[in-house]
Amino acid sequence: MFSGIVEKIGRLEKIETKQGKIYFTIKVGGFLSGIKIGDSLACDGVCLTAIKITNSRFTVELMPETLHLTKFSQAKIGDSINLEKSLRASDFIGGHFVMGHVDAVGLVKEIISQGANASLIISVPKKIIKYLAYKGSVSVNGVSLTIAGRGKNWFKVCLIGYTLKITNFGTLRVGDKVNIEVDTIARYLESLLKK
Repeated sequence: MFSGIVEKIGRLEKIETKQGKIYFTIKVGGFLSGIKIGDSLACDGVCLTAIKITNSRFTVELMPETLHLTKFSQAKIGDSINLEKSLRASDFIGGHFVMGHVDAVGLVKEIISQGANASLIISVPKKIIKYLAYKGSVSVNGVSLTIAGRGKNWFKVCLIGYTLKITNFGTLRVGDKVNIEVDTIARYLESLLKK
């Protein structure tokens, strides 16, 4: 479990396929202290397990299902990746509970610059729009954000300059894909109401 507060940006250094399995090696400085093999890390909002660690790199294995459900199916060497360590029971929750289970891939439709700040309009599959509420929480590439508006198949988030600087949002372009995870509370409410 994570809180959607990005700690570092890593760089995708290597993509390997071995015996039908996909491995990503991510380079990042000043982040891996305290991380051990088997620990969970949020990589652009996807919960992945570290299977190899060196001083400034770690390797994760991606299941075919993970590739199918995330933007990682189109990953390229050099991509920047938002990183967050998993929460400990004593940690401060700065965002909202993020599971690392991506619900859909969104598409950046519009970027509205507002001085040092910006707003993003992101289109999403209609099947998940019902989980997105005005002023509710959403995770985009692993970043906990507040929904500032929504339509039939899109939602809007606003980004302060600090968020643009410490996440990979600063390099986003119109047409880029992003990982979307809806607030878990919305899913539980739906499940309860169905009964």
